[in-house]
Amino acid sequence: MADKRPPASRADSQDEAKMMEFFTQQLLLLQEKAMLQASVREEKKLLVENAKLKKDIDDLKNNLKETQRRKAVKLHQERVLAASVASKAALLGETAPPSQAHPPWPRSEPSATHSRPEVRRRRDRRGADAPKTSESVLMREQKPDVSRLDLRVARILDVRKHPDSASLYVQEVELGEPAPRTVVSGLTNHTPPEQLVGCLVVLLCNVRPVKVRGVQSQARLLCAVNQERMEPLTPPTAAQPGDRVTFQNYPGEAEKELNPKQRIWERLQPDLCTDAKGVATYKGVAFEVRGKGLCRAPSISNGGIK
Repeated sequence: MADKRPPASRADSQDEAKMMEFFTQQLLLLQEKAMLQASVREEKKLLVENAKLKKDIDDLKNNLKETQRRKAVKLHQERVLAASVASKAALLGETAPPSQAHPPWPRSEPSATHSRPEVRRRRDRRGADAPKTSESVLMREQKPDVSRLDLRVARILDVRKHPDSASLYVQEVELGEPAPRTVVSGLTNHTPPEQLVGCLVVLLCNVRPVKVRGVQSQARLLCAVNQERMEPLTPPTAAQPGDRVTFQNYPGEAEKELNPKQRIWERLQPDLCTDAKGVATYKGVAFEVRGKGLCRAPSISNGGIK
């Protein structure tokens, strides 16, 4: 049956159909876009939640390691204290005179009465001295290892001469922390400042900040030394600021801050040196940035480290 509508009406109907089809397509596109945006938002939310969970897990691991370390230290202290008490008791038993060594002298009641408080006072004094003795024994017997040092890779951002010393540099270093640290080093007679800027170095980060000629130094720059020169240790080229320097067979956790009274650094330093190939070592074990390589001295072999 032929369409009896005028040509203009038929054209309008076709235009309406096309417009309806266009609007339908646009609506579908908008729906797809909304679904995609919702999916992206959900993905970002999941990423944030995953990062937070990972941080919580890392915090729990660190807390567990710290708890285990404290328990081990406490157990060691108890053992040392027990051994100290036992050795002191044995020593007192050996040096005390036998009861039959002298004939029993007749004592009047007042003298016996006065002797008992004196014995008590001596025992009290011995008891007061016992913790100090055990503490000193513990300090002597504790053998620190290199895992107690917080050694990290850093990048030197700026070098300037110390305002009050011609032999010292003041360096600003990046450690992957929110702000750079200031480090004072004695390299002015060995390395020009332009050769240091941008270089990767190794820092001892858990030393207590100290003022060096009026400028506070917040870490220690490790250098290889011999009788002629001194140069900073160089981490592997793939290392990044903040990377930890570790040692095989020494898996312990670094202390938050070294106690200056325990002289940990001074007791470890004699065992730090560079080998025949210039690799920095502790008792023959290399300074290592795990998965990236070893730390070396650029030109000093069989030298010390300070």
